[in-house]
Amino acid sequence: MVEAAWDAGIRYFDTAPLYGFGLAERRLGAVLQTKPREDFVLSTKVGRLLREDAEPEPGQAWKGTPPLNPVFDFSYDATMRSVEESLRRLGLDRVDILLIHDPDQHFREALGGAYRALDRLRTEGTVRAIGAGMNQAEMLARFAREVDFDCFLLAGRYTLLDRTGAQELLPLCAERGIAVIAGGVFNSGILAETGPAQHYNYEQAPPEVIARARAIKATCERHGVDVKAAALQFPLRHPAVKSVLTGCRTAAELRENVRLFGARVPDGLWEELDA
Repeated sequence: MVEAAWDAGIRYFDTAPLYGFGLAERRLGAVLQTKPREDFVLSTKVGRLLREDAEPEPGQAWKGTPPLNPVFDFSYDATMRSVEESLRRLGLDRVDILLIHDPDQHFREALGGAYRALDRLRTEGTVRAIGAGMNQAEMLARFAREVDFDCFLLAGRYTLLDRTGAQELLPLCAERGIAVIAGGVFNSGILAETGPAQHYNYEQAPPEVIARARAIKATCERHGVDVKAAALQFPLRHPAVKSVLTGCRTAAELRENVRLFGARVPDGLWEELDA
């Protein structure tokens, strides 16, 4: 799948220690080690250390993972350790972007610890950009007002189904020159799934969300557009959004996403969806 992404011209890759408890970094690194280092951009995250003696984190259901569990730690020292451990798993000597990963209940610790560490690494030239990655827009807006971040990974909050990010965060980022990476454009699957299971925010979708998603799909169908194409292209309509980040399980899914990114979406559809 990573090789298929490379062959398709994709040169930005995002990972994290949490994903597969280190497995995603190892698999991604195994491929990227074979590519010219100046030809791609790589981001990973800080905020969770992987330890054998840690208690399992509720809600995680990765398969085939190493015997490790994540430990929340947004301190300065833990951030520095996290970066070192990520580089070992990736088999690379540097990453380009470091993101503080889901500090939802740890705002002050993230500011006083992780941000200081990332700011030092940026000042030293060890990384090119620093930011935070979250499934909410409100705390990212607080970060934007209080410290000097280069980018944010906003997951699921600027999509066809959920435009929360447009209320405060995206205008603030456009004003301050903070690049936004839009992730979770299918909202955990509800905008891409065709079967009875409809997932939203990593859970079974409530009836009102399913109804809204069906209305969006019906609108797209009237315009002859695959809803997945509209979902993929929608975030880039905002000037603050510089990249759309998709999660793929197979090379076939990746190739489909690339094809849908190039599909024509008429202005009339955007106007109807905006209304």
